[in-house]
Amino acid sequence: MMDWVEYITSDANSPMANLRRKNGRDRPWKLPYFSVGNESWGCGGNMRPEFYADNFRRYNTFVKNYSGNQIYRIACGANVADYNWTEVLMAEAQRRMNGLSLHYYTIPTGDWGRKGSATKFTEDEWNATMRQAFRMGELVTKHSAIMDKADPQKRIGLMVDEWGTWYDVEPGTNPGFLYQQSTLRDALVAGMTLNTFNNHCDRVKMANIAQMVNVLQAMILTDKEKMLVTPTYHVFEMFAVHQNAKLVPTEMQAPELPGTNSVPQLSISASRDSSGKLNVTLCNLSPTTEAELACDLQGAKCSKVFGRILTSADFTTHNTFEQPDAIKPANFTACRVANKGLTAIIPAKSVVLLELE
Repeated sequence: MMDWVEYITSDANSPMANLRRKNGRDRPWKLPYFSVGNESWGCGGNMRPEFYADNFRRYNTFVKNYSGNQIYRIACGANVADYNWTEVLMAEAQRRMNGLSLHYYTIPTGDWGRKGSATKFTEDEWNATMRQAFRMGELVTKHSAIMDKADPQKRIGLMVDEWGTWYDVEPGTNPGFLYQQSTLRDALVAGMTLNTFNNHCDRVKMANIAQMVNVLQAMILTDKEKMLVTPTYHVFEMFAVHQNAKLVPTEMQAPELPGTNSVPQLSISASRDSSGKLNVTLCNLSPTTEAELACDLQGAKCSKVFGRILTSADFTTHNTFEQPDAIKPANFTACRVANKGLTAIIPAKSVVLLELE
């Protein structure tokens, strides 16, 4: 492992750097992130947290910084709600890590053996999916609280490096490839989850959906020479306005999504970009009921608002190679500047981006 890191990043006159040069690459690459192990609590070794913490300390010793390359070292974190794992890692290894991972997948049924269809589901199954996805906020909050005790300066990032929806594979496909479609339901899961990460950006420093192409909640699907983007892709594109922006705190009151044990109908996050523009992302998680939004902008003024929306008449809508644009963002006009802020009608099952100037 140490040789591999040296091969990639060293600019010295050393055996591994010279081997890289011999193989055709003169200048070293940058290696910004290095994770020591993956799912070490399960398929990565079935380790106890104490044993993994010792192994992290051992192998991290040999992850060297060569030639000015600074590696952000990530320790394997918890499986879902294993808070003891986080307690142990923060106690035994926190001084040697820069990040701690977290894995959580949204499974509508809660049953790994029967996850449900990606494209054929009922309103009850939609609501069950939102309830499972909403749990991400609880997990981030509780793991962050444990990390805060040992790291009140929030030096260590919580890296949610596997998340997304997981359904039964598409009929007729190889089960080992985990190929599934992505519908409007997945767009709402993506939007709600990204809002959660935005609102916890003091601790969440990385969040990687699993995965980008053809597997699980993918943003791109391919078939030989053909390619399409999914509703999840469109949500990521809409939320890109939050990158490198400053979080603006929000408070929200919303009715409960029926049958979900206190999941609010609306999800929200906001940020201000370098130009001063205020960007607000909203998700109406209800598959049937619109939401009337009355937004009070405290300490800010708005003279105009521009909106975009991702929605469809059918909550199972998805893009296919025959209809690659069955669902895509459109202009949103049901928003108005008001005396203290703005008002809007947020349609059912929709993701909305509001840009305020």
